[in-house]
Amino acid sequence: MIDSKGYRPNVGMILCNDDGRVFWAKRKGANSWQFPQGGIDGDEDPETAMYRELWEETGLRSEDVELLGRTRYWLRYKLPDRYIRKNSMPLCIGQKQIWFILRMISDESKVRFDCGHKQEFDSWKWVEYWHPLKDVVYFKRKVYRKAMIELGSMLISDAVPVRADGYLSIRKGQ
Repeated sequence: MIDSKGYRPNVGMILCNDDGRVFWAKRKGANSWQFPQGGIDGDEDPETAMYRELWEETGLRSEDVELLGRTRYWLRYKLPDRYIRKNSMPLCIGQKQIWFILRMISDESKVRFDCGHKQEFDSWKWVEYWHPLKDVVYFKRKVYRKAMIELGSMLISDAVPVRADGYLSIRKGQ
């Protein structure tokens, strides 16, 4: 499903632990890392799509996470020209995303990558909150930054946001 402006509706997930670190997943067969994300089917609202994608990509169910919040508006990114499939109609020029922030409340052993019809990831690790901005593919960085700034203050209930290097930083227990 592509909207009238050429954007595919999508959800992104920032999954964190109690230490404020985030789930960073390695794409299967590549040295490319990202947050879990995926398309919204025509009959789904963003939250329903998020829980479906969470299960397909990480093996986690709604009972394994606590939903902390979501972005208020769609965040968009354009694909670089070389990634646009010019022969497909309707033409998709990028994605518009609703981002969610979740806290894992189950054991890490529940993470698995064989639940969806196509395995997206083959490895994962916990990383510092802002690490993804340095590591994600360049054309997604602005969207990641917007989502992480908006959602960062929801990360942990006793976290205090402070400015560091121009970004919101989360320190637990202040």
